[in-house]
Amino acid sequence: MIKITGGKFKRSKLDIISKFVRPTSSIKRESFFSVIESYGFKNSYNFYNQKIFLDLFAGVGTMGLEAISRGVDYVIFYEKNKEVIKILEKNCKKLCKNDQYEIIEEDLSNSNFELNFEHISIVYIDPPYSKFDINNLLKTLQNKIQKKTIIGVESSLNDDFEIPNKLKLIIQKKYGKGLVRFLTLS
Repeated sequence: MIKITGGKFKRSKLDIISKFVRPTSSIKRESFFSVIESYGFKNSYNFYNQKIFLDLFAGVGTMGLEAISRGVDYVIFYEKNKEVIKILEKNCKKLCKNDQYEIIEEDLSNSNFELNFEHISIVYIDPPYSKFDINNLLKTLQNKIQKKTIIGVESSLNDDFEIPNKLKLIIQKKYGKGLVRFLTLS
């Protein structure tokens, strides 16, 4: 069992399925949203109000549901594993209204994201460590996101990727064997 760390659903328990996923730790989640809120404050931008959180490799929905708890209006979850989606759906029904989320079952290896990116303010990418090359994913996203959108990429310290030319690194945080990089349009 893991718990939401902040917002209106703080301490709410989420179901997990350890066989397929590695939920984002509470320390990473707290830090991630702290960086988002701080960056938004410095740039006079609200990443939550009337905004969408895009949760890629969503797993059981830990990050997207944390975003809902903190005030994001809507979350789009991408997950390809049917067993994991069952748990994700269960977690969403615990905390969300039906009009607050969408689950898309898709393999992100070749996704072109047929979405309207106008209100997507945060994209969170947490692929299986060392098993997914996110270079193509970032190249696709750089041509879809809006000017103020932040992309958070979680990876192991050993996973390396190229930051495409239209994106820039604004901050990175190390957590044990993991790293979260925050990117935005340059």
